[in-house]
Amino acid sequence: MFSECLSDEAAGIIYGDVGTAVLNISVLSKLQKLEYVQIEHEEAGWVIGQVADIQRKTDLSLEKARMIGQRQEVDIHEKTTAKIEIIGYRDERGLLQTPRTPFRAGQYVYHAEDEIIKKSLGLREHTKTGAYIGLLYGHDIRVELDINSLVQKHVSILAKTGGGKSFLCGDLLEELIKHNVTVLVLDPHGEYGSMKEAGSVLETSRDFHVEPHGYADRIIEFATDPVSNPDALPLKFTLSNLEANDILSLTNIKNSKMHLSFLKKAIDALRNSKQDYSLKDVISVLEREDDMNNYALICELQYLDDAKIFAPSGTKISELVKKNMTTIVNLKGTPPELSELIVNRICTALFELRKVNAVPPMMLVVEEAHNFCPQQGTVASSKIFRTIAAEGRKFGLGLAIISQRAAKIDKNVLSQCNTQIILKVTNPNDLKAISGSVEGLTASMADEIQRLPIGVAMCVGGGIQMPLIVEVRPRESRHGGESVTVIPDECDY
Repeated sequence: MFSECLSDEAAGIIYGDVGTAVLNISVLSKLQKLEYVQIEHEEAGWVIGQVADIQRKTDLSLEKARMIGQRQEVDIHEKTTAKIEIIGYRDERGLLQTPRTPFRAGQYVYHAEDEIIKKSLGLREHTKTGAYIGLLYGHDIRVELDINSLVQKHVSILAKTGGGKSFLCGDLLEELIKHNVTVLVLDPHGEYGSMKEAGSVLETSRDFHVEPHGYADRIIEFATDPVSNPDALPLKFTLSNLEANDILSLTNIKNSKMHLSFLKKAIDALRNSKQDYSLKDVISVLEREDDMNNYALICELQYLDDAKIFAPSGTKISELVKKNMTTIVNLKGTPPELSELIVNRICTALFELRKVNAVPPMMLVVEEAHNFCPQQGTVASSKIFRTIAAEGRKFGLGLAIISQRAAKIDKNVLSQCNTQIILKVTNPNDLKAISGSVEGLTASMADEIQRLPIGVAMCVGGGIQMPLIVEVRPRESRHGGESVTVIPDECDY
């Protein structure tokens, strides 16, 4: 016999045709979509399921509705039903299994207890390698992503504009900092430097156990434009340390043996006459050649010189990447074309140096990733991101990509991200790209992505074996990506 002692607290009763993967229940008490339930199986014991859909069926006809419109009293009989998708149970080996025989009609279905949810879903709290990102939706259960898995298998954070992706990325960075992970953040809009300061944790209906905290002692910030970012260290490249092909990689000139030959000849001439030289010196040598074929190369070099990213003493990788520290490369104020070239240069250096263990194992975090590894066309950094996505895990170089346009990210890069954190997305093309890249995503959960409230995310991977809905925790540090207020409140005048 099945347990009857909890029947007064039951969520519903199984009715109709009953299978092993999906069943229907008549709802007896308050039940919400995506809520977890538990059902006792005669062979497997307690089994976890999830509410995939819930409906209120009534006998209200068009004629009765018309009568209500005429203010007549009408009796409405209604019944609430729910569709339950079975998740499974843990066997004696700790493996998630689903029952091989169906449940029985007439069985009680109960609201799932936290301990059974944690056991069935494999959730562990306060682990040594856990990155705490929030609470399981509707429950006081911490959701922690395994940091080793994040670095080894890559991660993506996807959401529509204003969906909270940068906020959640800040949560993840806080956890990486607390666990002494070496991190480099490519920050196109200068949003993450604010993490040096403590935030103001807002009061919420849930207790996330988060206190304000700044991380100024754990963050190093570099900027290509120190005028726009006065609190950051200047990011510079040493021209004399670069070969001709390295300099060409910083331009938009591709596959030009002729330009490479002219540039190499100019650099060799300068090296024979002086130890340090500038781009202006290189341009002068090329101009003296008075060859029209050099015109495009000279224009590109003048563009690089105007950006002022070269200096007699450039930024060393040992300065840019420090063990157990988080480095922010602030690209705010840098032209997009130059940003792509700089990102390509940095990422290529990191990958090659990780291959020979010259820098510590680390996580590379890329904001606005669709700009640096687009699905359509190529940019200077396209190739290196495909390489890191495919091979970086072998050398301890993890990749985290953040974007509001999943469909515009190179699918070769997105498909390599085994951990996906998805906030609200409504664009059909983005939804299609997400559905094609997330394993274990049911049709009902794919539909739910469009209806996720702000501050709620769907997570899978990183030690989580199936998609979970998570209420994102507040930030400890200050969030630098707030939207600008166009029309202030009256009190602001």
